[in-house]
Amino acid sequence: MEKKAEELVAKLAEVEEKLGDPATHQDQKLYKELSQQHSYLSSIKDSFEKVKKMQQEIVENRSLVDDPDLGQMAKDELKVLEVELEKEKLNLEALLVPPDPRDDQNIVIEIRAGTGGDEAALFVSNLVRMYRMYADKMGWKTEDLGSTPSDIGGYREYTMALSGKNVFRFMQYEAGTHRVQRVPETETQGRVHTSAATVAVLLEPTEDEKVSIDEKDLRVDTYRASGAGGQHVNVTDSAVRLTHIPTGIVVACQDERSQHKNKDKAMRLLSAKIAEEKRKEQEKELSSLRMSQIGSGDRSERIRTYNYPQNRITDHRIDLTLYKLDRIMEGELEELSQPLVSFYHHKKLNEAS
Repeated sequence: MEKKAEELVAKLAEVEEKLGDPATHQDQKLYKELSQQHSYLSSIKDSFEKVKKMQQEIVENRSLVDDPDLGQMAKDELKVLEVELEKEKLNLEALLVPPDPRDDQNIVIEIRAGTGGDEAALFVSNLVRMYRMYADKMGWKTEDLGSTPSDIGGYREYTMALSGKNVFRFMQYEAGTHRVQRVPETETQGRVHTSAATVAVLLEPTEDEKVSIDEKDLRVDTYRASGAGGQHVNVTDSAVRLTHIPTGIVVACQDERSQHKNKDKAMRLLSAKIAEEKRKEQEKELSSLRMSQIGSGDRSERIRTYNYPQNRITDHRIDLTLYKLDRIMEGELEELSQPLVSFYHHKKLNEAS
């Protein structure tokens, strides 16, 4: 890893020299490419320098652990440094994965309750909160697109859009079945129940991928929006359900009081779903192998288990188990998302060779 980082950092001076050439500024396409490359290499340089600095500080502190005056302070600093070093190494490893054109593309996250009834609906709300807090940490923007509340405060389904730097890069591997093991609040005998929620990650179409939807291909149904327990959100038929007749895709939105706004949000979700179907078809034609390697919104695979009694979370794809579920649920997903980015990149390279 360090050798690769050194090679890339060495390229930074070359990119800076090209950016300083007046001729580069005359070619806007080249200037944009070099600027993006400079930003990427600068991120690697910053991370690599942090790793080297912490490694040096760890060596210095280890040399002081037996000192009668400074030993305890050195031991305390070592504990902090070793944790921070592992985090930064994960960050550097993820950065070493080359950028993908889709990394910054806006996404739509669709979370649905699976097996487990009310407990599954509550778990959906936990996942929504986790992703929102992760988005805040990463500086991403979140936007609600629609939700269907359950009777006890969770959600039968929840849809939101995320946008920002590297949002698809780090969120694409959240697609799949998330299983939770815990004692429900309604369980009187303390038994652990297992339930599940499914997550789909959809890329919002870019301008080049813009989906053209003919109104003649749509069936538009309006109805009265309702909340948990049948409580009416309003007394007008503001909720909108769209059915795309050619594909059979159905989407709905009832969060806004305006029928027009609900339809706009439903159209965004519908466009993302139609674009995803087109990508799937293209991927199947190009390579069935690649579809198995990258996140595609397929919810059939159990990807992760959240075990509350043991404060344990396990990602089954990379055999990674962490005993810090409480921190993960507070949005600290880096220790899962960064290894996943690296794992699938290396897997793709190995399969291609």
